[in-house]
Amino acid sequence: MRARDFAIVVGTGTPGPHNAITDVPGVRVGHTTLVAGTGPRVVGRGPVRTGVTVILPHEGSAFDEPLYAGVHWLNGNGEMTGMPFLQEFGLLASPVGLTNTGSVGVVRDAFVEIEVGSLARGRQAWSLPVVAETWDGLLNDIDGQHVTAAHVKEAYQSASGGPVAEGAVGGGTGMICHGFKGGIGTASRVVDGYTVGMLVQANHGRRDRLTVNGVNVGRSLPASGLANEEAGSIIGIVATDAPLLPHQCRRLAQRAALGVARTGGAGENSSGDGFLCFSTGNRNLPANALDARGPRTFQVTVLADDYIDPLFYAVVEATEEAIVNALVAAETMTGADDLTVPGLDGASLAKMLNPGA
Repeated sequence: MRARDFAIVVGTGTPGPHNAITDVPGVRVGHTTLVAGTGPRVVGRGPVRTGVTVILPHEGSAFDEPLYAGVHWLNGNGEMTGMPFLQEFGLLASPVGLTNTGSVGVVRDAFVEIEVGSLARGRQAWSLPVVAETWDGLLNDIDGQHVTAAHVKEAYQSASGGPVAEGAVGGGTGMICHGFKGGIGTASRVVDGYTVGMLVQANHGRRDRLTVNGVNVGRSLPASGLANEEAGSIIGIVATDAPLLPHQCRRLAQRAALGVARTGGAGENSSGDGFLCFSTGNRNLPANALDARGPRTFQVTVLADDYIDPLFYAVVEATEEAIVNALVAAETMTGADDLTVPGLDGASLAKMLNPGA
């Protein structure tokens, strides 16, 4: 269940039909979830509480049809591969993968394998894939590196539009957020004829700072007992069909940090808080920014900056709601060394937000 199933409405904006990143036409999401074993942690054997999430930015091949994109880090104790290229050329030229810290490499290499396997054009693959991470080492045998290339390909092949599974799924399987079970969450807003979608992998925040719709609910909840709650991270992926240039995508990505702040996140010293935004508003860009065979000039459509504020507000609201959805959707989980992390009950949260109802 999600926040709105409990009448928890974040902000004043209008969500898309699925209130998900997939409301942006062409965007698809796939998960592979790995849950196995119980009891004491044995490196390489488990217990396993992890996975991978893949976001496909449009219905074609992102390797062949890049999109304008931008990135922003609130705090840089994290990893998102492919950033030098993305920041230099303003292009997203791969799917986006989300996983745990120890599995970034295998997901990145699997993306390269997927591109090589799709080639039928007489050219060599050229790819610097985007893969981001948060650390799931409390619930998961992270050092066992249980995510494989086959798991990545399964998530890639299963990616679809429509409703998105949330909570303890995919890359979010073993994540903890504000002292509760966290994971994957998504939301969207429709403004001025454009759609803005957000997907988060939420693994951050202290319980006593948890805030929803401006109400600090965390201080009214029992302490979690988890050490260094604030030492987690959050990754957010923003998608929009508004025709934006790379610097405008970066500006939207930056506003996602405000949504994190609204829920009580602060980009603490040990947190890796990275946000990437891509725009599907200009397709048919040159397939490779380094390929001299491309056109010497080409035309794009651009939203004037004077009209961008509604998109900023949409990102802030969608980020806050995506985090709340991740919390409400994730159920209590027991993982490695019998550590149990409770889910946040949506009905109880709704009563705290509206005690007179």
